[in-house]
Amino acid sequence: MLLAVLSGFLLAIVVPLLHRVAGKYIGWLLALLPASLVAYFSTFLSQVQGGPLLLEYQWLPGLGISLNFLVDGLSLTFALLISGIGTFILIYAGSYLAGHKYLARFFVIMLAFMASMLGLVLSDNLITLFVFWELTSITSYMLIGFNHEDLEARKCALQGLFVTVAGGMALMAGLILLTIMTGSYSISAILASGDPIHQHAFYTAAVLCLLAGAFTKSAQVPFHFWLPNAMAAPTPVSAFLHSATMVKAGIYLMARLNPALGEGEFWSMMLMGFGAATMLTGAWFAFSSTGIKKVLAYSTVMALGTLTMLIGVGTELAMTAFICFLIAHSLYKGALFMLAGALDHETGTKDISRMGGLRKAMPVTATIAVFAALSLAGLPPLFGFIAKELMLESLLDAPLWSNLLVMAAVASAILIVGVAGLVAIKPFFGTPGDTPKTPHEAPFGMLIGPAVLTIIALAFGLMPFLPENALLKAAVASVYGAPVDFHLALWHGINAPLLLSAVSLIVGLLLFRAWPRIQPTLNAINYAGSRVGPEAGYFKIMEWITVVASWQTRMLQNGVLGIYMLVLVAVTFGLAGYTMLDKYGVHFTLNLADSHFYEWGIALLLVASAVFASSTHSRLGSVASMGVLGFGVALTFILFSAPDLGITQLLVETLTVILLVLVLFKLPEFVNLSTPFQRYRDLAVSVFAGITITLMMLAVLDIQYFETISTYYVENSAPLAYGRNIVNVILVDFRALDTLGEIFVLSLAALGVLSMLKLKAEDQHKP
Repeated sequence: MLLAVLSGFLLAIVVPLLHRVAGKYIGWLLALLPASLVAYFSTFLSQVQGGPLLLEYQWLPGLGISLNFLVDGLSLTFALLISGIGTFILIYAGSYLAGHKYLARFFVIMLAFMASMLGLVLSDNLITLFVFWELTSITSYMLIGFNHEDLEARKCALQGLFVTVAGGMALMAGLILLTIMTGSYSISAILASGDPIHQHAFYTAAVLCLLAGAFTKSAQVPFHFWLPNAMAAPTPVSAFLHSATMVKAGIYLMARLNPALGEGEFWSMMLMGFGAATMLTGAWFAFSSTGIKKVLAYSTVMALGTLTMLIGVGTELAMTAFICFLIAHSLYKGALFMLAGALDHETGTKDISRMGGLRKAMPVTATIAVFAALSLAGLPPLFGFIAKELMLESLLDAPLWSNLLVMAAVASAILIVGVAGLVAIKPFFGTPGDTPKTPHEAPFGMLIGPAVLTIIALAFGLMPFLPENALLKAAVASVYGAPVDFHLALWHGINAPLLLSAVSLIVGLLLFRAWPRIQPTLNAINYAGSRVGPEAGYFKIMEWITVVASWQTRMLQNGVLGIYMLVLVAVTFGLAGYTMLDKYGVHFTLNLADSHFYEWGIALLLVASAVFASSTHSRLGSVASMGVLGFGVALTFILFSAPDLGITQLLVETLTVILLVLVLFKLPEFVNLSTPFQRYRDLAVSVFAGITITLMMLAVLDIQYFETISTYYVENSAPLAYGRNIVNVILVDFRALDTLGEIFVLSLAALGVLSMLKLKAEDQHKP
């Protein structure tokens, strides 16, 4: 399992070499990896029927962090979708981006993206889940901005990164709270504990943080705007992103934690409310858009809202609908996005309003598109029909807000029927459109993926017992948190869900026929709303960040070294002093009874040299007094039985004074002296820092939270390291790697200095 998860990263390393060898067949060659993963994950189908499997690999055992993988119905469903659809995406990308100068780079990032997503859905450890979670954000950022020479692509990539990474920070806080609440990093242990987490004091805060991460990742309102903008990515990225990877990560997280967190009413209301709002918002914008990729992107937003809403409903029927809708959406959305890329590739436009009558030039594409759109609209005999019927039935039986959720679902279904008409009827039927390129059929590599995914959706619709017995029951049990028993069928007779579907079909077709007339009005409404919507708020926040950054740069990072030191010292010692006062207070004991007159003499010498160095106007006098200060410290080391430290201090101080004196002769005269205010300000900060560090040192001597480790070194220096100089033994034996690292750094510095001297010598000898 560990090799399966990391195989994408390993293959990505050799992609540039494989590209030079395989040439135009690179997509087919790389697709062998996800195809092999499909075969490997399929071996777990029979095993997960008996319960989840936990595969353990040690990673950081000292911190209790392991690379544990949880294989159950839910994670296996996602793993099969990721690797299965990924197989066709890689084949499709090889044809779609054929001849692209950065094709090898694209496949490197795509394989890393696929591996990150596999690690996320299979991870059993909250820490590793978060690591893979952030890796999906980083790799998706690189994929969205793949056309880096395009300003719009870079802008959209940054937007997606900012939104999802901000949510990732909230997710990290939520995972930490969840660990505190349950006492475990293990997801399987959290799910199996049976503890009433919803009664914990941190429950509400944890849910808010976790949902913030999930909502930003899965484009829930009000974070939905970044996903359609991610269409700046090449179409293979969009197809993979929307069908099986990035945006499904948040859905997976909510489904995974539902058995543990779903007992609380707060969890259910949050998911149902935001899910329903997202479902309606996505359906509205999908129907009112003209670019085919934007239409499909917003229909993904609709589907993500539907999935979130179903998790919130929480019943056994809703969980069954959730899994079916998840699979149906992955199948038809992957097919439709690849077909959208084929249309763009072969006609030269993404604008649906410019397309028409393409069925004669692109008959295979038209046939696949019609069947995929039937599944999108939820019509028989596609699997999307079964998922839609289950969704409506579960909402009719919802324990909360049943009527409102049904109305929202029907309104969304009406709009999505219109959307299905836009992607399946408008481009291929009616009057031929005016396209920039003469349309023709897409190559085989761009059609095999949509064809296979659509055939699977048709087979699952006609024979729903195939996925039901193989995987669906185990997947539903994983989300529901208990064993389930259900039976899927294409026909359940005339019932309320069927009647609601019929209503949505009829009204949706009427809306589709009216689309050419009402589309300008829809555009005007969307434009007006965009000026005050969430995306406008995002840009306002980014402007505010820029203003604040500009201000702090002018004030703090203004090129004056003294200001840098002042801020650094004030903030560091201010926070340290506050922490000391808050946690300990100032109640140390200072016993001076055993002090000697020569110790007082050394202390007075140190103070006098520091005062003189700070007040003198002579550079040379300041350097000399700092040398006296250093020699006084060395004398203190010698008096307190640390001659080796004293010798080191003497050598360092001597060398420092010599170097500073030599440098002084090269420095220009002072141009401007500091003002009295600046000097008193610096004096106040210095006195504050000195008092703080003194109090901290005295507190350290007075406080001891743990047993001192010096006893161990005293007892073991001679027996284990055969040395009686404890400091040397620590440096050479007990902390040998630290010393080795310091030697390595000094060696690099010496090589750097030598290189600079040689370059200067060569320049001097040039004519």
